[in-house]
Amino acid sequence: MKLTTLIADDEQPARDELAFLLKQVPEIEVVGQAKNGVEALSLIRELNPQLVLLDVQMPGLDGFGVIRKLLERKAAHLPVFVFVTAYDHYAVQAFEVNAVDYLMKPIARARLEKAIAKVQRMFETAGPAQDQLERLIESVGALPFTQKSRLIVKSGGRLCLVNSDDVIFASIEDGVISIVTRDLEGQSNFRTMEELQSTLDPKVFWRVHRSYLINTNQIREVVPWFKSSYQLKMNDRRQTEIPVSRAQTPRLRELFNL
Repeated sequence: MKLTTLIADDEQPARDELAFLLKQVPEIEVVGQAKNGVEALSLIRELNPQLVLLDVQMPGLDGFGVIRKLLERKAAHLPVFVFVTAYDHYAVQAFEVNAVDYLMKPIARARLEKAIAKVQRMFETAGPAQDQLERLIESVGALPFTQKSRLIVKSGGRLCLVNSDDVIFASIEDGVISIVTRDLEGQSNFRTMEELQSTLDPKVFWRVHRSYLINTNQIREVVPWFKSSYQLKMNDRRQTEIPVSRAQTPRLRELFNL
């Protein structure tokens, strides 16, 4: 029986390399490829693969974030994850869990085959178990946001990588999400505010209005508005004033003891 497999990596050459190597492994059937964590989540739900080769470091939702989201949503069937990484400074310790394996880039065919053999043994015995994945999350995810998220912002024909801490606010208009930092303004590659918000630290980023997501560390001033409402003046160059919805006003009062 072939293992249905999904490849998730933000770099096209890495996906191509894995797809080429896996074509030479008769036990594997590649059913799809994802270019980021959000797309990986969607394809896992849609295709229900048995195995996911998952890049650890991807802009926005990283590999660990993908698993966290699946656990949070209590997915009925979880695949086995084999992580792929170019960095070994934390990989060995993080992946010392019997439920998964890891591959270092550039990937050697013999090492890939060894990882697949391990996955096959899991399916032949007890099969993948959710509690094993939860132990993995505990081992690397005690600090859910120790790795700062990095976002892609399209600006001036360039694709710029931005640390989430540098984001002052994001807004959406006509289905297009714009991101503003002190030095840069541009469009996000996320399709919805919900997708963008899911990649950011909920302790820092706040959806103050259906059209605005702000970094609470970048609020410059709270501006009283009409009928007991408020606007937030942000730390960007324009000192943009963002409305706080009525539904979010109680949280604002609590946050600043108003």
